[in-house]
Amino acid sequence: MFDALIQDYGMIISGAILLIAYIFIASEKVQKSVVALSGAALTMLLGLVPFQGHYDNSTAQYVKSVFEYIEFDVIFLLVGMMIIVHIAAKSGVFKWMALELLKYTKGQPKLVLLALAAFTAVASAFLDNVTTVVLIMPVTFIIAKELECDPVPFLITEVLASNIGGTATLIGDPPNIIIGAKAGLSFMDFVNELTLIVTIIFAVSISVLIFMFRHSLVAGDEKMKHIANLDNSKTITDKGLMIRSMITLVLVISGFVTHDITHIPAYVFAVAGSAFLLLFENPKEIYKDVEWLTIFFFIGLFIIIGGFEANGGISFLAQKLIEFTNGSLDAATMLILWGSGILSGIVDNIPYTATMAPMIAEIQHTLPYSGTGHYPLWWALSLGACLGGNLTIIGAAANVIVSETSSVNGYPISFMRFMKYGALVTFISLSLSSVYLYLKYLN
Repeated sequence: MFDALIQDYGMIISGAILLIAYIFIASEKVQKSVVALSGAALTMLLGLVPFQGHYDNSTAQYVKSVFEYIEFDVIFLLVGMMIIVHIAAKSGVFKWMALELLKYTKGQPKLVLLALAAFTAVASAFLDNVTTVVLIMPVTFIIAKELECDPVPFLITEVLASNIGGTATLIGDPPNIIIGAKAGLSFMDFVNELTLIVTIIFAVSISVLIFMFRHSLVAGDEKMKHIANLDNSKTITDKGLMIRSMITLVLVISGFVTHDITHIPAYVFAVAGSAFLLLFENPKEIYKDVEWLTIFFFIGLFIIIGGFEANGGISFLAQKLIEFTNGSLDAATMLILWGSGILSGIVDNIPYTATMAPMIAEIQHTLPYSGTGHYPLWWALSLGACLGGNLTIIGAAANVIVSETSSVNGYPISFMRFMKYGALVTFISLSLSSVYLYLKYLN
C-alpha cells in the first residue's frame, strides 16, 4: 500500500519536500546543510529514489540509484579548490597582491575603489567568491581607516564585483560548476562565451557605483600619501609555501584551460593539485578549513532534487515551461535569464541552479534547434543565477558574510541600503546580458 502511494503521488511528495526545503533555506532559521541532509534522509526513507540502479522492463529505461544523482564531479572540484585556496592563503600571497595593487593607485579613493573591485572580480573568477571577499575585507578596513572614510561603499562594491567576476569561469561561482557538469561545458567554454559580457557588465556597473559613491570617496593629501607608501615587504609570511602554492594553482588552472585537448575533467586537476599541496601540510589542520557545511549541503540537495526528478517532477515542469513559451527558444532564454536573476536574489542561487539544470537538460530536446544549439539556455541560467545574487543582501553567501563582518566592525549594512545599489547593478547586468544573448544567439 505504501509503495502504491509513492507510485501514485511520488511527484507531489517529492515536490513538497523540495519546496519545504527551499522555504527553510530562504528563512535561514535552520542551517542550510541540516535542511538539505534532512530532506535527503526523508527522500530516501520514503523510497522516492532507489538505492540501487536497475533496468525497468516496463519502461525500457535505466533507473538511476540515489548515488547517481549526486554530482560527484561538482563535489570533488569544490573540495579540491577549497584546499588549494586555503593552503595558498596561509602564505599571505592574496593580501600581498591586494596591497601591491593599491599602492599603484597612490591612495586616491576612486582609484582605490576601482582597484579593489578589479582585484576582487579577477580573483573571484578563479577562487570561490566567499574566499575572495574574506581575503579582501581585512585590507579594506585597513585602507578605509587610513583614509578616514566609510568602508561600506568599498565593501558593497567588492561583493557586487565578486558576483560579477565569478560569473566568467567554470570555477568562479558554484552555479557554474553545476551547469558545467550537467551541460558538459568546459572551463574554456565559459571563458570564451562569458568573459566579454562579464567585462562589459563590470565596467558599466563599477562606473555607476563610483558615480553613486562619489561624495564618500574623498581623502586628504596626507592620507593618500600614506596609502601610496604602505609597507608590503612583510606581508608574505612563508615564501616557500607561496611559490609552491602559486605554481600548483597555475598548473591546475592550466589543466582546466587545456580540457578540450586532454579531455581530463576539471575536478581531476583540482584533486591532484590539492593532494600535492597536502603532502607538505598537516592534513587535519587543512581539512578543518574546508567548508564542509557547503559540501554536505550540495550532497543533500542533489538527493532531494534526484527524488523529484525520479518521480517525473522535472519533466512536468519542463513541459509547463515549453507550453508557457509556446516552444520558442527566444522566449525560453529570456524567461530563464530574468527569472533566474530575480529568484536568485530571493533564494540561494545554488539550490535554484541545481533544480533548473536538469530541467533545462530536459527541455532542450524539445525546443527548436538553432545554429548555436541550445547553449543560450545554459548561458541564460549562468548569467541569471550568478548575477542575480547581487539583487539583495541574502542573494549570495558572499553578500551575507560581508554584511555580518561589516556589522561586527561597527558598520552595519541594512537590507535596503544594499538593495539600493544591488538592484540597480542587477538590472544593468541582466539588461546587458539580454542584449548579448539576443545578438549572439537569438538574432
